Amino acid sequence: MKIAKIFKKREYLLLGLLILFFLLTRFYKISSIPSSVYWDEASIGYNAYSLSVDGKDEWGDFLPIHFRAFGEFKLPVYIYSVVPFVKIFGLNAFSLRFPAVIYSLFSLILIYLIVKKCTGNGIAGLISAFIFSTCPWYFIFSRTGYEATAGVFFLLLGVYFYLYSYVKLIFLPLTFICLTASNYSYNSFRIITPFFVAFILFDFIRRLLIKSFNKKLIYKWIIYFTGSVIFLLISFYPIYRLYKYDYGGIRFGFVSVLNVSPNKIVVVKKLIANYFSEYSYKFLIKDGDAIKRSQMPGFGQIFAITIPFFLLGIYNSLKSKNIGLIFLLFLLVVAPIPSAITKEAPHALRSILMAPLISIFSGLGLMYFSNLFKKYKTKIMIIFSIIFLAYFANYYYQFINSYNYLTEKDWQYAYKAIFLNYKNVLEEKNKVVITSEYGQPYIFTLFYNQYNPELFRESVVHNTPDNWGFLSVLEFGKYKFKKIVENDLTDKSIVFSDIEFNNLRNNLSDIIYLSNGDITLWVYESNK
Repeated sequence: MKIAKIFKKREYLLLGLLILFFLLTRFYKISSIPSSVYWDEASIGYNAYSLSVDGKDEWGDFLPIHFRAFGEFKLPVYIYSVVPFVKIFGLNAFSLRFPAVIYSLFSLILIYLIVKKCTGNGIAGLISAFIFSTCPWYFIFSRTGYEATAGVFFLLLGVYFYLYSYVKLIFLPLTFICLTASNYSYNSFRIITPFFVAFILFDFIRRLLIKSFNKKLIYKWIIYFTGSVIFLLISFYPIYRLYKYDYGGIRFGFVSVLNVSPNKIVVVKKLIANYFSEYSYKFLIKDGDAIKRSQMPGFGQIFAITIPFFLLGIYNSLKSKNIGLIFLLFLLVVAPIPSAITKEAPHALRSILMAPLISIFSGLGLMYFSNLFKKYKTKIMIIFSIIFLAYFANYYYQFINSYNYLTEKDWQYAYKAIFLNYKNVLEEKNKVVITSEYGQPYIFTLFYNQYNPELFRESVVHNTPDNWGFLSVLEFGKYKFKKIVENDLTDKSIVFSDIEFNNLRNNLSDIIYLSNGDITLWVYESNK
């Protein structure tokens, strides 16, 4: 008993240290790296701010389920999660990104608990959670305001509750509640959910065949399952309306690979190619996601050392015939599908569920490998943990010291620079014209000025929606957003242009540069 208590204390101590490590590496310089909030972050933050002011979003809708935002209808869970932090810390990058750290931390703890539940081994859970904490795939997402982190947390919580439904059936409806929350966190989970439910049904049939149910329990399970499915279907109704009657279906048509060709064979080949691209050496190890907001340039989605342990973990899980591990393997097979059905595959964000699952099986693989050498088991785990830590230390050093330099343009730093450097000047002007070249400048104007939502709604003028259904703002108050021309400079005005005008040289007051020396904006001021 004393030995068991010592092991438990050691396990909890290690978990505490892991949590501390995770929080330190995520919160350090969270407001300044990445260099600016991205337009989606700014939109999430401002809509949360608007809710905190009068309970309405930027469009004036009261406590909406879907936020119209840019016309793409953002999901509610993360936005509502930001509201209390905006109330406490104000509208800024810190309050916007704080929930992502918390959701990611809880996901780390759930990985530990899920693996411990499946294997009965807390150390295996700790190793998997540790690998997750060092995983490049999830790192940037875990310290920026991405909605997907909430989706991962609720999906993993659903997995954990489902595993406990074997013990108490009350956890089955809780599983479906978590699935619903994940569906309203990030769109990818709306595709994964039907597969999750299908596995639950398959598992029930499997358990019937092996006679692990008594008659009374069968009826109870059917009632719980039926009620849960009805609840889930009802929760899909607003989603159905969005895709049926608004721009949701149009946008899906534009991004979906299903529309690349009328030839079904071509489409199937593309789907297969997209699916396996998520497991390609180029994506996983060499270059990672091409979108710099999703990955540190020069790094893959995972470290090379992960691969042998990942494969060993899969092999050993299949051999064990452990239903919990089989379930996780099933989710791993399903995880790339949301990315595979779109034109931009491989896509780290749409296939984000792969990150915790790869970490889980890599941790199991390392545990299995260590068990082959029982005499040196602890030493082997420590050595490889140090190697993982060394890989991460290099990644983290590069991230802190060079990420902004490499990605300021991708994070739309130009718009932050306007409100960072010209706040007092803007107050004196009657008219402010900002280039729309870098995308949705209005939302940065609202975000960095903490602009009154009611005043915005009263004066806003929108452009017509584009082919994707996306909306942009032409003007509100004294601010105007457009492609810049020379005659935009009028009396007592300031113009932020992405192009240089020779005829306005006398009015050029400043040039805004990125860290790499590239010019991002020319600033023209009226002399009157």
